[in-house]
Amino acid sequence: MRLTSFTDYGLRMLMRMASAPERAFSTAELAEEFQLSRNHLAKIMQSLARAGFVDTRRGGGGGAVLSRPADQIRLGAVIRSLEEGQPLVECFDSGGNACTIDRCCRLKARLRSAEAAFLADLDRSTLAEVALAPVPWV
Repeated sequence: MRLTSFTDYGLRMLMRMASAPERAFSTAELAEEFQLSRNHLAKIMQSLARAGFVDTRRGGGGGAVLSRPADQIRLGAVIRSLEEGQPLVECFDSGGNACTIDRCCRLKARLRSAEAAFLADLDRSTLAEVALAPVPWV
């Protein structure tokens, strides 16, 4: 299974915020730290905010903070949210399935089971468990 880079960076951003929950992080700061486009990072941050994982504030002293303690954020929930609309395989996409063997395929059930097991395992872990260890960030 491969996660999109959108999800990968979303997880990195949450891990970084969990490493210093007492402070707000600006999109510019995180974009520089992760060497990522500020616009791309802003889209990820908006998605995290819409899903209720972060709160954002504008203006001086603004930025993004976790909306709740890291030990209350399940990794499976984050991945489900950020990967929404990204089916594992084409036949899982209800709107764009053009697979010619879809009606007789027996692989789908195995893939659905594997995807469910993957997410169930991540549901057993919290953001606090994978938060970055405190290090002197530049």
